[in-house]
Amino acid sequence: MLFDLAGRPLGAAQRELPQHFPQPGWVEHDPDDIWESQIGTVRDVLAQTDTRPEEIVALGIANQRETTLLWDRKTGEPLHRAIVWQDRRTSGFCDALKMRGLEVTFAAKTGLVLDPYFAGTKLAWLLRNVEGAMRRARDGELAFGTVDSWLVYKLSGGKTHVTDASNASRTLLFNIHTLDWDDELLDVLEIPRALLPEVVSSAGQLATADAQFLGAPVPIAGIAGDQQAALFGQACFTPGMAKNTYGTGAFVVMNTGEACLRGAGVLTTVAWRLEGRPAEYALEGSIFIAGAAVQWLRDGLGIIASSAGVEELAAGVDDNGGVTFVPALAGLGAPHWDAYARGTLLGITRGTTKAHIARATLEAIAFQTRDAVAAMEAASGLTIRELCVDGGAATNDLLMQIQCDVLGVPVLRPLVTETTALGAACLAGVGAGVLDRETIEARRAVERRFEPAPDAALREAGYAQWRRAVQRSLGWIQT
Repeated sequence: MLFDLAGRPLGAAQRELPQHFPQPGWVEHDPDDIWESQIGTVRDVLAQTDTRPEEIVALGIANQRETTLLWDRKTGEPLHRAIVWQDRRTSGFCDALKMRGLEVTFAAKTGLVLDPYFAGTKLAWLLRNVEGAMRRARDGELAFGTVDSWLVYKLSGGKTHVTDASNASRTLLFNIHTLDWDDELLDVLEIPRALLPEVVSSAGQLATADAQFLGAPVPIAGIAGDQQAALFGQACFTPGMAKNTYGTGAFVVMNTGEACLRGAGVLTTVAWRLEGRPAEYALEGSIFIAGAAVQWLRDGLGIIASSAGVEELAAGVDDNGGVTFVPALAGLGAPHWDAYARGTLLGITRGTTKAHIARATLEAIAFQTRDAVAAMEAASGLTIRELCVDGGAATNDLLMQIQCDVLGVPVLRPLVTETTALGAACLAGVGAGVLDRETIEARRAVERRFEPAPDAALREAGYAQWRRAVQRSLGWIQT
């Protein structure tokens, strides 16, 4: 996406990224597909908007935070496909670490739980399963990174190997108190420090895109994990402000300021670190399957022709007809953190229609969000008084009203729903010295405010039914 200095989108381009599923529970991307799709869409936007590369003030990057890549430091050649954040192949390894009593150590230092979601165990798997990788890593021949590191490396022509603090905080390798890689955790996972990128601020003069790619050198001035970027793009700068991004998964993030808080079932993460300021933190409820559940209705069941069709189908019935769907298609994230949970569809009768299943799918997204919000409020002592929303599914009016009713608080949809991209652009603007937080906050624009219905039936009775269904999904593949 291309934005002007007032935060208005001028153009956008996108390409769907092929996904690979070599085994059940395994999800991979081709690193070259990631690179080619990104540089391709940048060029598409420049052509679409008739923009010269010299006019670009700065590039910002927001990325899938836990997707893990390993490449040759000199040639840039990937050693393996990227292991995607949804991948569950390291579930057994995480269990073994827990059996060693290490969960408390990891939680205290990283703010995370021992779950295959995070990059650290994915990297450990690559080092153990790619021939020669461990030896080459120890010899300093290889580089590890999440997608931000990979894109910066490629854009800079192999000159720069960095990540920002928000992405580093999602690796299980980064101490969120010292803001540095942690030697004890590296030793536990047997990961050589020589692999790791330099940790930099989320905004500043971070790298330069080589002229060969865009036609002129362009500063890379903003980097943040996608959910932290969305929090920044929503101008959630005050402790207690929260947003939910509805994408493949859904991610509820609450700003806690300079307070590094911890709580059961939710993650503590670095929100961002700006030059000259202390790091700011957030609590996060990570929901693995949200929009992906709608994609499953489309691709797996074939009951809708397009993802957008779920709203019309679900609106064709007044309620879910007694159906509850727990979309644990890749396990459950916050607040359950059960890698062995699996999707569960309950309450089906002869009267059940595809419309009931569609409505239950939208309700599941909303109920998972309520689970995460409740855990964050318990951890922080703060009450979320309104929820800012963004991402592709935020354009679904029925989902937003269901979300509002389930939470019992207003839901605010911004004028620009692609706030992950907007946040990356705003961070780049801050890093380039052409924006500040006060200006970003003043320009915050709400397109629609959803108010909760006075009838709390769905809020309480529906939520109670949801919690019963979740209990039936937990630990499913262990039984």
